[in-house]
Amino acid sequence: MKDNFLIYGCYGYTGRLISEHAAQLGLKPILAGRDASRTESLAKELNLSFRVFDLKEEKNVIDNISDVKVVLHCAGPFKFTSKQMASACIKARTHYLDITGEFDVFESLFGLDKAAKDAGILLMPGVGFDVVPTDCLALYLKGKIPAADTLELALMMKGGRISHGTAITVAENLGESGMVRRNGKLEKILNGTLIREIKFERGKKMKGVAIPWGDISTAYRTTGIPNITVYNCLPEKVISSMKMSNRIGFILRWRPVKNFIINRIKKRPAGPSDEERKISTSVVWGEAKNAIGAHVRAMLELPEGYTLTALTAVKIVQNILEKEPPYGTLTPAGVFGADFILQFDRVKRIDLK
Repeated sequence: MKDNFLIYGCYGYTGRLISEHAAQLGLKPILAGRDASRTESLAKELNLSFRVFDLKEEKNVIDNISDVKVVLHCAGPFKFTSKQMASACIKARTHYLDITGEFDVFESLFGLDKAAKDAGILLMPGVGFDVVPTDCLALYLKGKIPAADTLELALMMKGGRISHGTAITVAENLGESGMVRRNGKLEKILNGTLIREIKFERGKKMKGVAIPWGDISTAYRTTGIPNITVYNCLPEKVISSMKMSNRIGFILRWRPVKNFIINRIKKRPAGPSDEERKISTSVVWGEAKNAIGAHVRAMLELPEGYTLTALTAVKIVQNILEKEPPYGTLTPAGVFGADFILQFDRVKRIDLK
């Protein structure tokens, strides 16, 4: 009987946080990755077993995951790795989770819904900061106004910095268009051009710019709301840079330029320090409205994003180990409900006027 889980990409910044958190809880995941020395080093540090394999040969992947109940896939950019691991999980009849925030990865995995159902497994991309809190808030707002046809979400980060993996994912997508959902369909927009003022608690206002966050895919499946926009509250100079990217996108998409940027990223610190994560926070805001103008708003106060990812990802694994989940490609809130996010420390949901 399958009763354990495997963390693939265990030694990346977020994969390591997840592995450490799992070990602190007394869990015994199998750590895995393609780099033998880094995988073995972390496994010895945490007193866990490990496996070394890459994703090139599907049979080899299947052989390494067939005896586990869940794979928690942490090796991005997921546009290059998710399909291989998800396909192997389907054939191995092993549940698949990942921590992606890439909307095109979500769309690709939703396309495997029938295959997952036929195999009797769950595919659940986005079990971290992308997209657990936003997905839970979207479903909460939908419950408040069931006839909602428009959903807007916004993110605000307070402190911290992004990891190598996140920064490389951003670099891989430089020069691409922004994205929203309109009338149930994904629609391209120019970067930095769709902006709105977000009013948080106690009258605090921030300027948000539309970004292709994973909820344009996941929140649509969770709520059925056909018009979805996700904003990020960013400084004016960053928004100006986004607008500039529309004019030089052909340069940013050039492989040598991407490689140059990625090499620069790898020379920086791997991610926020432990102290930075302790003092940093994040906020998610949301508004749903219907065709006659009725609306509801709410927000979530949250821990720092990478910290929250470790908490939510491991908890979802635990839930699946304890109880067989529904099958198919499903979202976190779609399976665990709008209140799933409220069980974690330093999480508070606030209804807004």
